[in-house]
Amino acid sequence: MKLLPFLLLPLIGFALTSSCKRRVSPPTAVIHLEDGRKLSILLYVEKAPNTVASFVSLARKGFYNGLIFHRVVPGFVVQGGDPLGTGEGGPGYSLKAEFNDIPYDEGVLGMARTQDPDSAGSQFFITLSRKAYLDGQYTAFGKVVEGMEVAHAIASLPRDSQNRPEKPPKILDIQILPEGLELPQPQTIVPPRE
Repeated sequence: MKLLPFLLLPLIGFALTSSCKRRVSPPTAVIHLEDGRKLSILLYVEKAPNTVASFVSLARKGFYNGLIFHRVVPGFVVQGGDPLGTGEGGPGYSLKAEFNDIPYDEGVLGMARTQDPDSAGSQFFITLSRKAYLDGQYTAFGKVVEGMEVAHAIASLPRDSQNRPEKPPKILDIQILPEGLELPQPQTIVPPRE
């Protein structure tokens, strides 16, 4: 009977080692465009948990399906997520800013907002190059890990004087991976701040 604990130790060690190897993948958003192109974006839950929760919730509800990239500025950003397609729409609520230490390098996903820091809702942008003056001023919540060439191609589309593409690319859907990712309901500000 005294040997029993020694027999169990290797089993316990194996179980602990196996469970430590099963790491949960960081959440990823895959933006599928109607033309078949896609962008994969790593979401920074630790840096902007409420913003990520809101983005994931809206994506899963199909909020972004059919919306356009309504603003394109070569060398700066591509912007989408506005249900009106004008840069003035949102989901009917806003979010408290979650400014953080993520530098706005090429490919960073940020929340668009008005002059009020707590006015972001559903509109997002992807930076096309390093933009240090955005650091700590807009909530950064992800980074493109695949498909940055798609963002640059969107930015190079012919556009009008308001930086609206003549033929705006449409979002087919936004897929959130892993499929079973559970996040809390976002804390929102209603009515939205302007």
